[in-house]
Amino acid sequence: MLKILIPTLMLIPTAWLTPAKWLWPTTLTHSMLIALISLSWLKHAMETGWSTLNLFMATDPLSTPLLVLTCWLLPLMILASQNHTATEPINRQRMYISLLTSLQIFLILAFGATEVIMFYIMFEATLIPTLILITRWGNQTERLNAGVYFLFYTLAGSLPLLVALLLLQNYTGTLSLFTLPYSCPLHLSSYTDKLWWAGCLLAFLVKMPLYGVHLWLPKAHVEAPVAGSMVLAAVLLKLGGYGMMRMIVMLDPLTKDLSYPFLTLALWGVIMTGSICLRQTDLKSLIAYSSVSHMGLVVGGILIQTSWGFTGALILMIAHGLTSSALFCLANTNYERTHSRTMLLARGLQIVLPLMTAWWFIASLANLALPPLPNLMGELMIITSLFNWSWWTIALTGGGTLITASYSLYMFLMTQRGPLPSHIIGLDPSHSREHLLMTLHLLPLLLLILKPELIWGWAG
Repeated sequence: MLKILIPTLMLIPTAWLTPAKWLWPTTLTHSMLIALISLSWLKHAMETGWSTLNLFMATDPLSTPLLVLTCWLLPLMILASQNHTATEPINRQRMYISLLTSLQIFLILAFGATEVIMFYIMFEATLIPTLILITRWGNQTERLNAGVYFLFYTLAGSLPLLVALLLLQNYTGTLSLFTLPYSCPLHLSSYTDKLWWAGCLLAFLVKMPLYGVHLWLPKAHVEAPVAGSMVLAAVLLKLGGYGMMRMIVMLDPLTKDLSYPFLTLALWGVIMTGSICLRQTDLKSLIAYSSVSHMGLVVGGILIQTSWGFTGALILMIAHGLTSSALFCLANTNYERTHSRTMLLARGLQIVLPLMTAWWFIASLANLALPPLPNLMGELMIITSLFNWSWWTIALTGGGTLITASYSLYMFLMTQRGPLPSHIIGLDPSHSREHLLMTLHLLPLLLLILKPELIWGWAG
């Protein structure tokens, strides 16, 4: 744990003390080394269960894949941001890298925390760098609005969680994840217990986001710079799923009665946000709404509390993290060349950038869950476990799968196929930096086909 935390902390002085011309190569190399070392966490995760640093920091098969994803993402964000921050003053570039690094530090501390209050504090701390990224480096005039949405939705959801956790501390005497699953079962029956149950899960459902409290997400994604979008889609949404998996173990007797409205909203959200994607004109907005649709399936998988549902949820979270991050990078490469996110204005790019089209094709197929990609493994496990729970869900999940395939193909055909618009005259060729970025997103996704037990979580 320390061999990753300390180098990550040292990235901040590195970013401020490196000479200007070496800033990006140095921070990229440094963060890439951290990402490669983090792969050692995956070793022996299955046999041993917890591997601890001290009483407050530990990893187990559930948090390890998410920790590795977090570390893997920082070099990719640095790679993706290099071009569009190149014109800024050097101190602002250093600040940008420092914010991304601080975000990684908070995320490692959140996923590695064994004390639930520490997890809560780090869960909230990730808000600050993300908010600065959106409001300072965002694209449009709406960015302040997006930042306010992001902040208040998340805060309004997570304050009840703090009260719920303090009540739990009073009742059980501990908030350590080592002992909580083994403490006396809670006798939850009264009306206030139901409110406490909702308080425990609401923060995570807003962060996921559940359909109905998802309005902050498309706004935040569309306004954020590319690194902001990448980290939001790939890791910050996963904090919600991870928190739900940790908490739901303790909420047992009430969940089977109270989870119906949330399950209904989640599965209805899969259909609704998919349908919204079908009529989006804005590329980033389409990818953002598709995240809500995928996270709806994850909520469903977690709330029915079967081992298959949990495994499917974790696999889908990891696969979606890599896929949606890749799609945001591709949308950004388009935006840097055409300065427009409207799909109608920048189509037919296959003629100009054929190799980019290959990346678009793989990323779109991953998004629509093509076999044998991990996206399909996760979706199938969730859909099977939901069908086992109630056969009515097949209508919603099946419809959602069809709509997902439709909008993924729509996105690919709109951006890549068709005639090149006449106003596109001179485009930059694609750079090897961008191809490396896409390789580092999609290669892990393809390699996970060969060894999916790395991201199975507790099922092993």
